[in-house]
Amino acid sequence: MSESAKPSVLFVCVHNAGRSQMAAAFLTHLAGDAVQVRSAGSAPADTVNPAVVEALAEVGIDISAETPKVLTTKTVRASDVVITMGCGDICPVFPGRKYLDWELDDPAGQGVEAVRPIRDEIEQRVRGLLAGLLP
Repeated sequence: MSESAKPSVLFVCVHNAGRSQMAAAFLTHLAGDAVQVRSAGSAPADTVNPAVVEALAEVGIDISAETPKVLTTKTVRASDVVITMGCGDICPVFPGRKYLDWELDDPAGQGVEAVRPIRDEIEQRVRGLLAGLLP
């Protein structure tokens, strides 16, 4: 685990505007400050997908102030668990980190109706992840 003694998780997708933002928001919401949560994208968009913001607001999570962030080697190195979502082999790999790839539909260009099932699947995966991170 990281030096802070709390697990750190990095969620990565291409634009950091949808899937990784939802996953980070759910983990932050569910774990509070027990887990250090980051998200990033290999080619970040300018803004978070509005349908994603709306879908999360429906379940009481506000990410309206979030902005997409660029994936850096430093961010990967600082994380215990790196979860990729459709970014292929862009993510640098370092020994000692756990890597998972979550195959999820991309919410880009979708309306909130299409984003809801993606949101719900991400929530379930994050709950499963959290159960394995904390004692």
